[in-house]
Amino acid sequence: MKIWMQDPNSFIDEKAESRLYIGNLDLRITEAALIKMFSPYGNIVSEEFLWHTRGPKRGEPRGFAFIQFSTKEEAKLAKEKMHGRLACGRPLVVRLASEKQLEEAAQNSSRAVGEMSKTGIIGGTSGQMSRIAKIAAIKNKLRTLEEEGCSMKKQKQAGTISCNKSVEQSSGRK
Repeated sequence: MKIWMQDPNSFIDEKAESRLYIGNLDLRITEAALIKMFSPYGNIVSEEFLWHTRGPKRGEPRGFAFIQFSTKEEAKLAKEKMHGRLACGRPLVVRLASEKQLEEAAQNSSRAVGEMSKTGIIGGTSGQMSRIAKIAAIKNKLRTLEEEGCSMKKQKQAGTISCNKSVEQSSGRK
């Protein structure tokens, strides 16, 4: 079941209102410890502890998790009690998953609109970008990244960026 907010183009799943994002987790915190920390605040329906699946950190925790409570009231209570609380010396970041999704969507859309205003392409009256506008934004981003990469290569070739050079100068060698 979907709940419509003031903006008819955006909605939040009811389940997301009882789902918490838990971030800034110390790598020593286990799934069992996480459940034990949050279980006093309500009935935990599910828990997702995220792990690296590729690369050199494969099998290590990613530093965040999601916990689903049976009601949004339990989730809100857990959020109030646990946000900022120290766990293994680190303050926990606890948000409703819907807040996290809305925050990321707002950041992504403001970046995209910024990119689109640079190119003069804004699609649709609903504020959503058209497929063509999205492709143009991606191409512009790639072009920018390529230009930055080329300028970094030129600087390295000219010798303006060199970690070894500064180390040699500080140690008195040239």
